[in-house]
Amino acid sequence: MRDGMEPVRVMILDKEYMVACPPDEKDGLLNSAHLLDKRMREVRDSGKVHGPDRVAVMAALNLTHELLQTRDDQKETAKLVEDRVRAMEERIGQILPDS
Repeated sequence: MRDGMEPVRVMILDKEYMVACPPDEKDGLLNSAHLLDKRMREVRDSGKVHGPDRVAVMAALNLTHELLQTRDDQKETAKLVEDRVRAMEERIGQILPDS
């Protein structure tokens, strides 16, 4: 293993994978693997997708869609907050005299 990396065993759809990971990122890796395993099982158990490669691709597409939706939602929220702060600054500027 490279310096500062440690092997971490993750299980996804009953298959074991060894992944090199910095020690401070181990929890994140394990959480990610757990979520991926859960989503792949959901796709597989739906009965609509067959084969581990197709299950993996569908799970990845679903997770990516959720990630992009969350990012878009955060951008929208940031814009709303920015607009409200700007409106508050304008109102404060109208009420308080310039120094």
